[in-house]
Amino acid sequence: MANNSLVKVAVTALVAGLLGGGVAYGGINYMSNNNVSTSSTSVPTGSNKSGSTSTTNVKVNVSSQATKVFKDNKAAVVSVINLQKQNTSSGWSGILGGDDGSSDSDGSNSSSGSSSSNSKLQEYSEGSGLIYKKSGSAAYIVTNNHVVSGSNAIRVIMSDGTKLSAKLVGTDSVTDLAVLKINAAKVSKIASFGNSDSIEVGESALAIGSPLGSNYATTLTEGIISAKKRTIATTNTSGQQTGYATVIQTDAAINPGNSGGPLFNLAGQVVGINSMKLSSDSSGTSVEGMGFAIPSNEVVKIINELVKNGEVVRPALGVATYNLSNIQASDRKSVLKLPTSVTKGVVIMKTYTGSPAKKAGLTKYDVITELGGKKITSLATLRTALYDHQVNDTVSVKYYHNGKLKRTTMKLTETTKALTKQSN
Repeated sequence: MANNSLVKVAVTALVAGLLGGGVAYGGINYMSNNNVSTSSTSVPTGSNKSGSTSTTNVKVNVSSQATKVFKDNKAAVVSVINLQKQNTSSGWSGILGGDDGSSDSDGSNSSSGSSSSNSKLQEYSEGSGLIYKKSGSAAYIVTNNHVVSGSNAIRVIMSDGTKLSAKLVGTDSVTDLAVLKINAAKVSKIASFGNSDSIEVGESALAIGSPLGSNYATTLTEGIISAKKRTIATTNTSGQQTGYATVIQTDAAINPGNSGGPLFNLAGQVVGINSMKLSSDSSGTSVEGMGFAIPSNEVVKIINELVKNGEVVRPALGVATYNLSNIQASDRKSVLKLPTSVTKGVVIMKTYTGSPAKKAGLTKYDVITELGGKKITSLATLRTALYDHQVNDTVSVKYYHNGKLKRTTMKLTETTKALTKQSN
């Protein structure tokens, strides 16, 4: 903190110095100019016509590759409206709690003498989306799961203002991706995905979307790729950490409403789907220019599975777990019988009959410290390591049982099949 404060003071001092210097420099010039003798200088006389000026027609070619990418792809970017049922009170009765005396168009009174409520679809939130495929009469849109989460209906607004109803094809909360389907009759452009592994730090990145909602639809922002593979923690709607995601970091302006929109390279290829931004750190310090996008290679894999199955099928161990770091040192020693050097890992609290863990011999109070060659320090790292594998993969596991380090292998099964019948 001392170093940070020093930097802040230094920066402040530098700015103050520049401002002070500017004022001083202006003062010196002023004094110098006013110290010039006027005794031998006469006031100019004659016509003022020589002091007139005029404008000229200057044409500048402002065309750039960024402009071309925008023009070529803006029709493939849409606004996505999350509609949810909200209980609303009608007319003055909702405010005053009495009969507003209004009548319906057929002359009948619309009030029953008390406050009336209706369940009505209203705009709950807005985001962005990308049209990436046409197939027959249907067109497919990728967006973020959090954009459409909890929706009772979804509306899409095309770049030309056309409003269409959208059907939810599938969602995946782990990667924060969702696929929508709309009628393709109004679709004039689809975007193509590039290889996100081929991007380089420092190359230009273009974001198109609806920052702050559809009032600012089809907004273009430009920046660079700040980092190719940045690992960040992911959380659920309750704020609980659920895992880690590897994302692209960019300083292209990303704001609420950009979520679900594309990140392009200068070739006009989609290299990521914008998902989040960092506005402040854990200490509350304001942050600028840190946006994150899901890499296109990950996006393509997930949305193809969503179109095929409506969900992403992932493997499971078939256990209920708990972070070792949340257990007191005395219990780690007396109950789990762990060496004092083992302070991080995942404790098995329950197993399930027929699960991979049960078949591999793991039991209650065993502590997993490695899976598939990756160190396990928390539930988040366990989930990330597990989701790197496919159903039916065989993985190696290191764990402590009664204080002794053991090794085994297990064949992973589908999540729903792993959680069949609870067993201690």
